[in-house]
Amino acid sequence: MSARYTLILGTKNWSSWSLRPYLAMRTVGVPFEEIVLRLRRSESSDEIRQYSPSGKVPALKIAVNGRSFTVWDSLAICETLAERHPEAELWPTDPEARALARSYAAEMHSGFAAMREKLTMECARRLPTPDLGEAVENDIARIKEAWSKALSAGRAGGFLFGRFSIADCLYAPVVSRFFTYGITVPGSLEAYCARMMELPAMQDWMKAAKAEVDAGLV
Repeated sequence: MSARYTLILGTKNWSSWSLRPYLAMRTVGVPFEEIVLRLRRSESSDEIRQYSPSGKVPALKIAVNGRSFTVWDSLAICETLAERHPEAELWPTDPEARALARSYAAEMHSGFAAMREKLTMECARRLPTPDLGEAVENDIARIKEAWSKALSAGRAGGFLFGRFSIADCLYAPVVSRFFTYGITVPGSLEAYCARMMELPAMQDWMKAAKAEVDAGLV
């Protein structure tokens, strides 16, 4: 019996953590239900805890063979999908590239706090570039360096490690932040960012985020 997936997400205009597993889920290509919970309201925490033991989004409910369980944390969800759907090749098949891709994903998952705080995700809006400060500029420089290093390997596919992978999922919110705040990147990275934004799953997410803004929900 195939699994039934329910992906619990936060407000799409804001929730960078939710975007990551959404892209992985779309890459896997199996049906899934979405539950989108509005963030930054007094009742948000209680609503989220009905679905996620951590009290945070995202979470993924997996129902199979009459049982169900929940996975939380964006990277844990992506890893679970990679294990359950190896045919999707969410990690590179080459062992060295796979190890590097995991390092890229983990660095994004645990780092860049200054950039996250200063350039909050507002993916449906275009906002002026703020005064970044040294810490944020250092974060951005490191991201550009990492992207350039990965892309310079010349792997076929046009993403960080050739085919679209979990590493790209983890950096997708950064791509959207760069568009939102007008952060410039060199030409080769500009092409990568454009490729990311043109993904059908990314376009669908952006349309949903814009609908939230147009409806006054954010």
